[in-house]
Formats: sequence, C-alpha cells, structure tokens
Amino acid sequence: MNAKKLPSATAPATPPSGTAAPPAPLRADARRNRARVLKAAQDAFAAEGLAVPLDEIARRAGVGAGTVYRHFPTKEALFEAVILSRVQEYVVAARELITAQDPGEALFTFIRRMIHEGGVKKDLADALTGAGIDVTGALSGVTRELDDAIESLLTRAQEAGAVRGDIGIAELMTIITSAFLATRAHVDDIELHQRVVVVILDGLRGGPARTDEISAR
Repeated sequence: MNAKKLPSATAPATPPSGTAAPPAPLRADARRNRARVLKAAQDAFAAEGLAVPLDEIARRAGVGAGTVYRHFPTKEALFEAVILSRVQEYVVAARELITAQDPGEALFTFIRRMIHEGGVKKDLADALTGAGIDVTGALSGVTRELDDAIESLLTRAQEAGAVRGDIGIAELMTIITSAFLATRAHVDDIELHQRVVVVILDGLRGGPARTDEISAR
C-alpha cells in the first residue's frame, strides 16, 4: 500500500479560495520614497489644493513620476492618503465637544477652528466639498462622519437656544466652506479672519451683534 505524500514543510501556503494574499512589505528604499511623496503631496495639496498635478508632486519629492504612480495610481488615492487622518482628527474633536456643558460655545469653538485652519490649508476645503475630484472610499465615509458630528453639535446648540433654529447642516457646511475661500485670499490677516468669524457667529445666533469678541480674543 502506497503511503500518502505529505506536503513539504517549506511549500508556500496557499490562501483560501476567494481570499487575497496580503501585500508584500515594501523595501526600505520604497518606504523612503513613499514617505517623500506623501510629504511633498501634503505641502502641495495644502498650498494649492487638488489642482496640483501628480507630476509636480513627483518633482517636489525628488522622484520620478513612475514612483508616484506605483504607490498611488490616481490623484484620488494620493489625496485620500494625505487628508484622511486630518479629517479624522476633526471628527474626534467634534465628538468630544458634543458633551460640553455649553452647547453653543462648543459649536462656535469648532467653527472657529475649522475656518482658521481651512483658510490656511486649501486641501481641507477641497476634501469637504469634493471640488475638482471624485473623492470616494474611506475619505467619503469619514467626511460623512464629520457632517454627522457637526450636525450633533448644531442640534444641541439649537436645543439650548444658542443658535437660530432655521439652519441645517447643509447650510452650515456651505457657510464654513465659503469662509475658507473668503479668508484664504488674506492668509496673513489674522484680524480679518477674526472679523469674518464674528460675523458668521453673529448670524448663527440670530441675536444682537457681538463685535466685542474681536478684542476679547
């Protein structure tokens, strides 16, 4: 009787049917190149938004265009890798403010931060509006999470009587992203940024103007 032949101990394992094999780890030089591409993309997207071409990012990173495309086959993939963690930070910050004792001030604090940072870094506005690119996948999901978290802040502020009741999340996000554009043209004018925020918050309150906030900060 013939004995069954046992598989060699050194034979490579075959993944179960329908299961993709895990990607091979990057070599050290490939990891360095990927990090350089991400750093160059982070700076380029922040300064110019989604309009910057991949070839320009490759030039800034000091690598060939083929290197960029090997790691990030589309601009969407590269942009998502750069901006995803930043948007996730906003989600965490907004969720932490949901339990704040003063719902109105919690919302206003978050709006101030978004307008200040969005006026300086163009990629944030492009991520939230999807301007000029088809943003899908993980980034699309996390921007929806951000909308939900901000809507919770808005609802609590409205229930507390701190914010007018005739505005929804769509209007609020339009106001915030419009403020990005308004302040970006005057990046170094901090006082102008503050005045813009004060006007926006006054409008959200729907009550008497509070321009004294400019000197209070």
